[in-house]
Amino acid sequence: MKLTIDQIREVCQGAVRIEEKAEGIHFYRFTEEQEELYRVRSRDFCEKTFATAGVKLCFETDSTSLFLKINVTPGSSRSYFSVDVMVNGECIGYVDNFVEEDMPAAYTTVNCPMGEFSKEFSLGQGIKKLSIHLPWSMALELRECSLDDGASVKPVRPRKKLLAFGDSITHGYDALRPSNRYVAKLAAKLGAEEINKAIGGERFFPALAEAKESFSPDYITVAYGTNDWSGIELSEFRENCSAFYSALVRNYPEAKIVAIAPIWRKDSTPARRCGEFYQIAEEIRTATKDYPNIVFAEGYDLVPHEENYFADLRLHPNDAGFECYAQNLWEQVKKHS
Repeated sequence: MKLTIDQIREVCQGAVRIEEKAEGIHFYRFTEEQEELYRVRSRDFCEKTFATAGVKLCFETDSTSLFLKINVTPGSSRSYFSVDVMVNGECIGYVDNFVEEDMPAAYTTVNCPMGEFSKEFSLGQGIKKLSIHLPWSMALELRECSLDDGASVKPVRPRKKLLAFGDSITHGYDALRPSNRYVAKLAAKLGAEEINKAIGGERFFPALAEAKESFSPDYITVAYGTNDWSGIELSEFRENCSAFYSALVRNYPEAKIVAIAPIWRKDSTPARRCGEFYQIAEEIRTATKDYPNIVFAEGYDLVPHEENYFADLRLHPNDAGFECYAQNLWEQVKKHS
């Protein structure tokens, strides 16, 4: 039984729109207005808007099998991808283009194939919760999602929503498995659907915050600063940071907003155009301190300051690093959730 476009829409989380085209079903995490902002801002950033970061299919079913056929195209500067298939919260397998055991410690530049992939999964007997996490690193078109003929399909959707803004780390760089990203783990702890607006390489971009969503998020996380520090002057950073948070508070006055300061990076010295690296956290704290619905989260120690927690050995967390990030961030956030 091949799921229809209507069924896919019912069970999908993290996409603001879904379109069926001749070659398959496409998932979009940015609105058309937001995509247009990035078409003007950067060709590279625009391509990254089509990555399926944070998008997943989630439903209860009595099917004993699952068949997936997908096609992937670039959605980041990485060529590896994974689709994680989980039953009752436990991962039972993947559709991917790499062998995890063969990946080197610094795997970010590994060249992996793209194109069409398919795989069948055995789900076991009885009613179970099936979650299919789509790649953070690729744009994906779903060519087939099939269950047993006559199988039940009951959507599972959290009552709350988490809107996540950020740069490459929030986008997903460099989790091997999308279900291991810190935002995915935080959303699960909050009991919220993740809607991910992060773009690898991005800085505070006030126009994005001003483009109001059609829904009202319960939680918002914002994690910029590391690219601002390395690329712009302090005066411009202050202006953009202040304008971004001002727009969020104006658009979502009821949301709990978490301002996450940058995590440690191995190359945090010497000072860059914005000044010393530690100043970024202090600037974010200052910009947000007068908003009662904004919680400042210390970021520097979220991930241990050791190379083996980073996929590139310096900046982007690997799966172990993201586990630390998510848990340590949760310890700060749960008091305000």
